[in-house]
Amino acid sequence: MAERTPHQNTTFEVDGGTAHGYLAVPSSGSGPGVIVIQEWWGLTDHIKDVADRLAAEGFVALAPDLYGGWITHDGDEAGEMMSQLPAEEGAAALAGATQFLLDNPAVSSETLGTIGFCMGGGFVLALAAQQGSTISAAIPFYGVGQGVPRSYAGIQGAVQGHYGKHDEMYPVEKAEETERQLQQESGAEAQFYYYDAGHAFHNDENLLGTYDAELAKLAWDRSVSFLREKVV
Repeated sequence: MAERTPHQNTTFEVDGGTAHGYLAVPSSGSGPGVIVIQEWWGLTDHIKDVADRLAAEGFVALAPDLYGGWITHDGDEAGEMMSQLPAEEGAAALAGATQFLLDNPAVSSETLGTIGFCMGGGFVLALAAQQGSTISAAIPFYGVGQGVPRSYAGIQGAVQGHYGKHDEMYPVEKAEETERQLQQESGAEAQFYYYDAGHAFHNDENLLGTYDAELAKLAWDRSVSFLREKVV
């Protein structure tokens, strides 16, 4: 059953209203900005841990709460929650998160990066298309759902994708089609990596039983190096 968790430590404006999120700042007090986009489970401890891990690498990481505090560990319920989030509502929240980070004095970069998983991987591409040159690095992990844009023409930043060859939710043929379409429509630098793994291989909460520690580390190291190179 879905549960509502307390909102975490920051708020930002969205279309005249207020949204919530989890903000992780490096010990130095400043660093390049990165938006972390949740899976269909909600803003879980795993996603907060991703933000904390980015902060440990020197980034200021914001994970917006797209479900308003609701989380679940049930796959059917997660699918229902994802389906009830309109793409335009998610896009508006991410636009607000983008402006919040750009205005945050802890953020030292002129551009932002974004990384997301599952549903969040789809919204990573939507955010990059929406924000143009503001997003200099976009990293979708096995992106699915309503956030996946129909057109990638607006993407100007570099894209690094991470997809499983045995992903039953987003078959590798679909991921390869996405990579080709992105390269053709945007002209942006884009490279997808394909792993001998299933969906959510990076999620160490292992809710789907597909977590692969070795491949997760490889994908993570590639992602951090990419963010360091592109987000300035």
